[in-house]
Amino acid sequence: MTTVVLLSARLGAVLPAAALGPLRAASAVVATPDVADPAAWGAEPLDGEPPAGAVVLTTDPAHPVVAAAGTVISTPEPPGAALLDAVAVMDRLRSPGGCPWDAEQTHDSLLQYLVEEAYELYEAIEDGDRAAMREELGDVLLQVLFHARVATEDADPFDVDAVAGDLVAKLVGRHPHVFAGSETVDTAERQEHRWDELKRAEKQRESSVDGVPMGQPAVALAAKLTSRTARAGFPAELLPSGPGVGEELFALAARAKLAGVDPEAELRTAARRFADRVRSAQRAAAAAGADAHALDDDAWREAWENADRASAGQANSALPQ
Repeated sequence: MTTVVLLSARLGAVLPAAALGPLRAASAVVATPDVADPAAWGAEPLDGEPPAGAVVLTTDPAHPVVAAAGTVISTPEPPGAALLDAVAVMDRLRSPGGCPWDAEQTHDSLLQYLVEEAYELYEAIEDGDRAAMREELGDVLLQVLFHARVATEDADPFDVDAVAGDLVAKLVGRHPHVFAGSETVDTAERQEHRWDELKRAEKQRESSVDGVPMGQPAVALAAKLTSRTARAGFPAELLPSGPGVGEELFALAARAKLAGVDPEAELRTAARRFADRVRSAQRAAAAAGADAHALDDDAWREAWENADRASAGQANSALPQ
C-alpha cells in the first residue's frame, strides 16, 4: 500500500518526523503537482498511479491518492497556523491587483470600523451567541491585520510580525512569575496590581491616570479613573461630586466600581432591556390597530401594559404544567 505524506502548504519545507522512516525505506518518492518544488524533497513528479512501495508527497488533502493510501502521515501545525493565511489574504487585498477599496484605506478611515467591530463583539458576548462571537472575533482580527498592513507603507513602517513580537515581549515581561520564575503571584488581584506596577515602570508614567484612554464611553471612563486612583490610595471622598449632572453620573459610576460592579455593563444591560420593552410595546400597539409611531401618552401607557401582560403570559406558558 502507498504511504502519503501530507505536507503543510502554510509551513513550507517542514517535514513531519514520522515520515523519515517511510522515506528512507521507500522504493521511490513522488510528488503531486501542488508540491511547489519536488526536487527539493528528492521527489519526482507523480505521473499516473504511484509505483509500488512509493511515498507520495502532497499538500492537497482532497487529492485521490490520499483516499487510496494505506498510510497517511500529516504534518502537525502549531496553534495559530491559520493566521498565516489571514495575513496572506490581507496582503493580497492591499497589494496591486487586489481590492480598490482596501487599497484606498488609511488608519484614519478605518477608525469607524475598529469601534463598530469591537462593539459588535461586545454585543455577541453579552448575548452569549457563540456563532456571532466567533465571527466578530474574526472581524476584530481583521482590523488588527488591516492596520498592520497599512503600517508597512508608512514613513516609519512596521508590520504584523513587529506587532506580534511587541505583544509577546509585553506578555512575557509583565508575567515574570510565569516566564522567569523570579517572583510569586498567587491571586488574580495581586497579578492585576503587579501588572500596573510593571506597566507604570515600563512607560515611566508620572500619574496613576496616565495611559487611561479618554476616548472610551463616559461611564467606562469614570469607572476606569476610579479604579486607577483607588489602587493609588486616592480617598473616595475626593472623587467628583456636586449638583451637576456630570458629577452625579460620575459619583454613581464611582460607587458602582468601588462596590465591584461594572457600571458600563450594568447601564448597557438596562438600556438594552429598555429597548426591548419599547419594541414590545410598539408591536402590541400595532397589533391593536394603532400607528406605533404616533402614540400619545395614554396610548403608550396602554401599549406598555399590554406588552407587560403578553410577556408575563409567555413566561407562565413556559412553566411546566
